[in-house]
Amino acid sequence: MADKEKRSSSFLGQFAVLRGAARELWIIFGAKLLAILAYGVMNSTLVLWLSSDLGYSDSRAGYVVATWSTLMTLFTVLVGSLVDAIGLRKALLLGFGVCVLSRGFMTFATVPWAALACGLFPLALGEAFMTPVMVAAVRRYTTTAQRSISFSIFYAMMNAGFGIASFIFDSLREALGEYGRLSLPFLGAELSTYRTLFLASFFLTIPNLLLVYFFLRGGVEATDSGLRVTPEQPKYPGEHLARALALTVRDALRDTARIFAGLWRQPAFYKFLGFLSLVVAVRLIFYHMYYTYPKFGIRELGEGAPIGRLWAINSILIVILVPIVGALTQRIAAYKMVVFGSLVSGLSVFLMALPPAWFQPLAEGLPGHWIGHVWLGLKGPVHPYYVAIFLYVTILSVGEAFWSPRLYEYTAAIAPKGQEASYMSLSYLPFFVAKFFVGMVSGPLLEAYCPAAGPRAPQTLWLIIALTTIITPLGLIVFRRFIRVQEAGRPN
Repeated sequence: MADKEKRSSSFLGQFAVLRGAARELWIIFGAKLLAILAYGVMNSTLVLWLSSDLGYSDSRAGYVVATWSTLMTLFTVLVGSLVDAIGLRKALLLGFGVCVLSRGFMTFATVPWAALACGLFPLALGEAFMTPVMVAAVRRYTTTAQRSISFSIFYAMMNAGFGIASFIFDSLREALGEYGRLSLPFLGAELSTYRTLFLASFFLTIPNLLLVYFFLRGGVEATDSGLRVTPEQPKYPGEHLARALALTVRDALRDTARIFAGLWRQPAFYKFLGFLSLVVAVRLIFYHMYYTYPKFGIRELGEGAPIGRLWAINSILIVILVPIVGALTQRIAAYKMVVFGSLVSGLSVFLMALPPAWFQPLAEGLPGHWIGHVWLGLKGPVHPYYVAIFLYVTILSVGEAFWSPRLYEYTAAIAPKGQEASYMSLSYLPFFVAKFFVGMVSGPLLEAYCPAAGPRAPQTLWLIIALTTIITPLGLIVFRRFIRVQEAGRPN
């Protein structure tokens, strides 16, 4: 018995607990990788496509992104209880199906209203089914011993997807040119560089439909006493398809309303929302990296700058660090990990607010050679911003490895059984305001401090972002006694 306990507490033993895990858990890991790969390619391209292909200004593109992000968050809040009502497998199939159709419209529609109304905005609904469903699935398909390391691997898969997506983003821009064209004679179409990236996102979504449809079983649950499989049965086997669908939707809406209303009668849920409202601040930096950073990078470093490869450092480090940190710190409460990690991440942003000249000696030395010439393949002198961005992303990633995966675990740990997806989806409620805020300010910030033409002051832009980000760790420390919720199986 002592030997067994020793093995289970060793570093490698943390990973060995996944031996014999339900096959559905591995399917979710793979589906997460593919889903984020498709999303990452699309999200990196979004603001560039809005301005270059649809002709929107920085501010107007930001407003479109704000609307889209807000819709996605609103849908995420609303669909969680529906997921608990209809089941994980059906929700995933619905989400992937909507994503395939929406990305097809974004790729081939050239009229702005059609690209937005039939592509971008419906995509918000498809994406809304992804994160809460998959987080709930990890909880459903793991035992207590498997949970911490599974959430760490889940987060590593997400970042692997983002990292690969960054390389695809840079590779297609390099192959076609920043504003190049791809001819598709067999379709009688010609795609811009950014719409070609959307085409890649479209093709990357299709495998998930097949993976979930053919290999994910319904009614599977991993328990500490063994795997339990309760095959899903038609609720109305005697009814024809249309009638059965109508009755199922009616029941799902009724159950959704009941579950949704019940959450607001739980006192702990209000504390949870307070916690997440503070966490929003540190999460804002990642929205800025998709909606502010691409234009900043191209304008400061030039067309074709490998800005995706620079941001990919985040994903590479997270893939390496998260399983290690997860294995070594799983006995530490998630709340404490979020405080420490968010402090490190928040402080990292201040590096971007420093004058680029401060990084010039590093750019001219060995660090600049390794970052610019070896890693990025640049020719000639290395701009000091390459070094600044590298250091900022590296420190940001170290902090993220501590706090971000534990945020998912904290959500799952305090959620009542059977309401995992509801909690995960409603945990996005504070982001309803946050995403809207980033979308609304990213364009004006760029126009004010980093415009396409005219004088720039990008350090001021990043200082504003940094001051916003540091709110998270400071708030979590100051308001700890009011917002912390007891985690199942964890010391307080």
